[in-house]
Amino acid sequence: MSLVVLALVLFAALAHAAWNLLAKQAAGGSVFVWLAASAGALIYLPAFAVSVASTRNQLDLAAIGLMSGSGVLHAAYFVLLQRGYSTGELSLVYPLARGTGPLLSVALAIAFLGERPSALAIAGASIIVAAVFSLARGGRAANRNREAIGFALLTGATIAAYTLWDKHAVGPDRLSPIAYYWGANLVNVALLTPWALSRRELVRTAWSTSWREAAGVGLLSPLAYILVLYALARAPVSYVAPARETSILIATALGATVLGETDPRRKLVCAALMVLGVVALAVG
Repeated sequence: MSLVVLALVLFAALAHAAWNLLAKQAAGGSVFVWLAASAGALIYLPAFAVSVASTRNQLDLAAIGLMSGSGVLHAAYFVLLQRGYSTGELSLVYPLARGTGPLLSVALAIAFLGERPSALAIAGASIIVAAVFSLARGGRAANRNREAIGFALLTGATIAAYTLWDKHAVGPDRLSPIAYYWGANLVNVALLTPWALSRRELVRTAWSTSWREAAGVGLLSPLAYILVLYALARAPVSYVAPARETSILIATALGATVLGETDPRRKLVCAALMVLGVVALAVG
């Protein structure tokens, strides 16, 4: 992995942890997801227009199909993640979701993309597995939040799915990451709009209480993933997907310090083990 790709991934990890802190503080469920996605579509519309104008031949039917598939997967990801945050702590849900994501990404990359991680990478995966189980099973808070753990693990599965889908889109097909993510996000908005319109009172409440958080997520979430898409276009999934999970340690520390969540020492140890595991995956 080159230094440029590594810098992209690390900055994306910081932005990703920051928007998850905002999402946890908002805790507005699917209505908040719709608000944040709509804000992102508006914020990045100029960048999308510039990208399309400079690469006019990219938006064919195949590209639209890839964007649509990514939008469906991201809609599931955001809704499941927000459900997890509604019942569990940031320092529990985030590490579980982000820790299981790269495990499944690597497994699927081996099965379907022909990638062959080394013995060191496999050892790193084993460390992540141990840390995930420790985080999910240890501590009184984890025992009281089985529902949150379930949503976190489902979120991890969607992470693996959209990582491989999007690698295919920005890799062989060479779609612009900016145009591609904006189109996928627009599909996300379209999918959630009928649901949001049927709950207008909830939308008004979420807007009045969490519009700042929605704007922050709308800015940082696309930025984080667009950077990852640029990295995926330049490096294998089995390197990029694990390396971006350094956000695990950042988000866990934010949960302990900013939100004052329970059992911070054990969670930080588990998060550190996950980061060690993803480094082994990346190096391997």
